[in-house]
Amino acid sequence: MDFGGAGGAAAMGGAGDAGFDFMSWYMEIPIISRLYFTGAFLTTAGCALDIISPFSLYFNFDLIFFQGQIWRLITTYLFFGMFSIDFLFHMYFLVRYCRMLEEGDFRGKTANFVMMIMFGVIFMTAVAPFVSVHFLGSSLTFMMVYVWGRRNEDMRMSFLGVFTFNAPYLPWVMLTFSMLLGNPVTIDAIGILVGHTYYFLEYVYPVLAEIRGWRRKRIMEPPRLLHWICGTYQEPAHLHQD
Repeated sequence: MDFGGAGGAAAMGGAGDAGFDFMSWYMEIPIISRLYFTGAFLTTAGCALDIISPFSLYFNFDLIFFQGQIWRLITTYLFFGMFSIDFLFHMYFLVRYCRMLEEGDFRGKTANFVMMIMFGVIFMTAVAPFVSVHFLGSSLTFMMVYVWGRRNEDMRMSFLGVFTFNAPYLPWVMLTFSMLLGNPVTIDAIGILVGHTYYFLEYVYPVLAEIRGWRRKRIMEPPRLLHWICGTYQEPAHLHQD
């Protein structure tokens, strides 16, 4: 499947005359995207080598909140299936759109990017018990695709070279394709729902608040602690009067 668009080579790295240098490409990935990709790859590798079992990774409300297996809150976002074409497809989308967001709208705003991921994780974790979804990594990736598409409305993309469309329609094209393949669309729909909610709170609400004079101008502003952890904290400017 090909969803071509500008930035593809930058997102996945290019093979020049000297050949593809995996380590150079890997180290060029922004830190948060690189950590997520590494965690997903190592989780899958651990399952492939029988070091860990997928049955110890999936989301299960009772096991998490009644038996204390809290690691499942994280591992449910890291497992994308065993090594396969499907796994590579998911890694492509994860690296491509996670990286383009971090290098685009969130360049120099690592805390805000982490805040977006945390919002998605919390929202999806709250929804998961009601829809019987066990692995949420694809939903989180779908959320990133949605947000990226809405922030790049004029970018043209193609589907298998058959027809072209603007980037905001990408999640819906992917959703339709998944339906045609007979796959359940719950995971994709969760990603769209959470992505739309985040987009509204981050980009639409501040404009409405400014126009209507609401006291709270931004809802998704990261706390100072998160800025400090991500190295983006800046002391507030103080005006001194003579």
